[in-house]
Amino acid sequence: MPLVLVALYGTDVDPLRAALGAPLVAGGVALWAWTVHLFARIGRGTLAPWDPTTRLVVEGPYAHVRNPMITGVVAVLAGEALILGSVAIGIWALAFAAINHIFFLAYEEPAVERRFGDEYRLYKENVPRWIPRRTAWRSSGRAP
Repeated sequence: MPLVLVALYGTDVDPLRAALGAPLVAGGVALWAWTVHLFARIGRGTLAPWDPTTRLVVEGPYAHVRNPMITGVVAVLAGEALILGSVAIGIWALAFAAINHIFFLAYEEPAVERRFGDEYRLYKENVPRWIPRRTAWRSSGRAP
């Protein structure tokens, strides 16, 4: 989508904005890659709907916030918007966050709750959806 937006609306690269945006892109990509790795290693699955995780992932960034993968993608989009001076990509970043928020409320969280039951309910009670906890949450290893 950002490529389409750049083709349609162009860019306005500024060195200061680029310097501010680059760490967002790098951090977002690193966070996304870390979460994908955790899905494979701990969750024993992937992002793909046909190969979902079979274990609930509550380690690493997931001990602080329930949706770090989306946070990583939004950080990349925000960084791209800054680097390229693109209001259109900035608007897309906000729209992407809003669309995912609705998707998580309507589908993702109920589906994960059906799959993992009390284990997910306990996690959900202790770890925020979007704003990270200061300290990592540690599960007792058992659901109530």
